[in-house]
Amino acid sequence: MATHNHHHHHHHHHQQNHGLENSQVVVVMVPFPAQGHLNQLLHLSRLIASYNIPVHYVSSATHILQAKLRIHSGNHLSDIPSVHFHDFPTPSFLSPPPNPNASIKFPSHLQPSFEASSQLREPVRNLLRELSPKTRRIIVIHDSLMASVVQDVASIPNAESYNFHSVSAFALFFHRWETMGRPFEIEANILKDLPSNEGCFTSEFIKFISTQFDHIKISSGCLYNTCRVIESPYLDLLANEVTNKNNKQWALGPFNPVTAVSHNKKSCHPCLDWLDKQPQNSVIYVSFGTTTSLSDEQIKELATGLERSEQKFIWVLREADRGDVFEGAGERKLVEVLPKGFEERVEGKGIVVREWAPQLEMLGHTSTGGFMSHCGWNSCMESITMGVAIGAWPMHSDQPKNTVLITKVLKVGVVVKDWARRDELVDSLTIETAVKRLMGSKEGDEIRNRAVELGQEVRQAVEEGGVSRLELDSFISHITR
Repeated sequence: MATHNHHHHHHHHHQQNHGLENSQVVVVMVPFPAQGHLNQLLHLSRLIASYNIPVHYVSSATHILQAKLRIHSGNHLSDIPSVHFHDFPTPSFLSPPPNPNASIKFPSHLQPSFEASSQLREPVRNLLRELSPKTRRIIVIHDSLMASVVQDVASIPNAESYNFHSVSAFALFFHRWETMGRPFEIEANILKDLPSNEGCFTSEFIKFISTQFDHIKISSGCLYNTCRVIESPYLDLLANEVTNKNNKQWALGPFNPVTAVSHNKKSCHPCLDWLDKQPQNSVIYVSFGTTTSLSDEQIKELATGLERSEQKFIWVLREADRGDVFEGAGERKLVEVLPKGFEERVEGKGIVVREWAPQLEMLGHTSTGGFMSHCGWNSCMESITMGVAIGAWPMHSDQPKNTVLITKVLKVGVVVKDWARRDELVDSLTIETAVKRLMGSKEGDEIRNRAVELGQEVRQAVEEGGVSRLELDSFISHITR
């Protein structure tokens, strides 16, 4: 295992190339306030800062603290002094607990925090006005869901904005294509597996998306946390005149570090310690991201399925994030939901983790052989870069489409939950069968070998001369032109 990530290998080479002229360009990052979004743009900030370009990362104080605390532990931000954080005040918002029994699994309890963050428009405008006279060019990179916040870019002569899409090119393209009424033909064999947009979002959030979409017109290009190795055909479809009006685009991903940090024993998370003692590829890591809440019945079925599969597992069982992750009163006691005696029975075989876990390090660990996941895009990219096959259990948003990409297109995973039957409980037998199929069958071995190969290709893509690295260099030369 390499002990440091790839950005540092090439750090000095960037500075020679881009040293002097770059002080004339500054980047302002405007993330959307949910973990999967904050995280991607914080990693992109690190990548851009490694070219010696100052980056200003803008959010509320709560969300900046959340992003910093949770960033991959092996890469403290202190390495990159040129990321400046601006914690602007947002109106106070309700931060209710998630509803694990909601019929649509989209985290509607976060909506108040989304609405509050759309009030960042004025502080962002003031920041841009303050930076404008001091720099040759301001580059604003904003989450596509924060377009209304950066709309004043249009009134600042030396500023330009780039729209960052936090989802896969596959999910974005098909969402857009469906919304536009299928404006052209697509290969039939992909379409038979395509899930409907039904059940992916709440109506409030769909309204929120369309408000943002009204402001995208001023964008100078699109950025993606994906890689041509994974999604070339869908990036090409997105560049199509009909869906994109020939906007410039760059696929710069993976943003996450691609070498697993060898963990230092002192600060080591207990589950990494436990993984050290397990055989290679023997453990399935089970985690459904920061916006998923399972019902009590579903937790019981999952526990039973894992126990009966006889596979080693690490299961991160925590409640979905609130709008303010530092507020936790009135939590459900998930421990009490587990079947009686479950943890005693699985001792030595599996562990249940109840707090934030260092996912990238777990996926990068040699003992981890599979990942049962909700297929959020961060999780997909992290799993792919670490060469780990996925048991796909989509919950909402882009996840049903990512599941098709992972299981049918890339063939690096198996389906655990069928989206067509999203209203039904996933029973323990289905879970047991999927785990055995992924971790203990010949077909599973083939899927896992493909995952390993894809991981190697993606890791090469970020090395010098690789496709993602070339796109990043090209984006940097474009903004420093």
